[in-house]
Amino acid sequence: MDPVVEVVALFLGFLGWVMVGITIPNRYWKVSTVDGNVITTSTIYENLWMSCATDSTGVHNCREFPSLLALSGYVQASRALMIASVVMGAFGIVATMIGMQCCRVGGENLTMKGRLAGTGGAFFLLQGLCTMISVSWYAFNITQVFFDPLYPGTKYELGEALYIGWCSAILAICGGSCLLCASHLPYPYRNTNGTVYSLGAQSQRKTGSTYDKNAYV
Repeated sequence: MDPVVEVVALFLGFLGWVMVGITIPNRYWKVSTVDGNVITTSTIYENLWMSCATDSTGVHNCREFPSLLALSGYVQASRALMIASVVMGAFGIVATMIGMQCCRVGGENLTMKGRLAGTGGAFFLLQGLCTMISVSWYAFNITQVFFDPLYPGTKYELGEALYIGWCSAILAICGGSCLLCASHLPYPYRNTNGTVYSLGAQSQRKTGSTYDKNAYV
């Protein structure tokens, strides 16, 4: 595996993980729409944990959701998926850092390091999928209500947190895919003299040397 690919993939996964941490506490998952309203005296915005309102004077009031079981099913599922995304990302960062060739932790076994890096890529991929499913599911419910002409309640639009979540998912998926694809490439082989060969070059060298001995016989 190319060390540059490892570093780039780790950077993408770590950046996606940080953006997940920004997305979860962000209050603007959905914002009340002003479409069709001539006079707007207050704006309502929500995330997975609380609902807030601000009036024309700029005063903000927030309250946490009083009951978990009273929430909609997609909100509960989004909570679980986002928490799972944070956990998967943390595992991915640790596994990838240990599996990197420049890291001394884990010994000099390059095959084992390659497997650890591939495992880290799988964790990053799961992180991105969890985030993507959570954010997309939440956005789907917002748009479904928005375009329902018979819905009598407050309609909402997509908030900035959803876009951050989508960017986070794309970065994590790209980083995980790079690690998974690169983990199948042959690692360099270091002999006792310190010369580095790839596994393919090593096998060709052995085949060539055997052929030369047979030729002399």
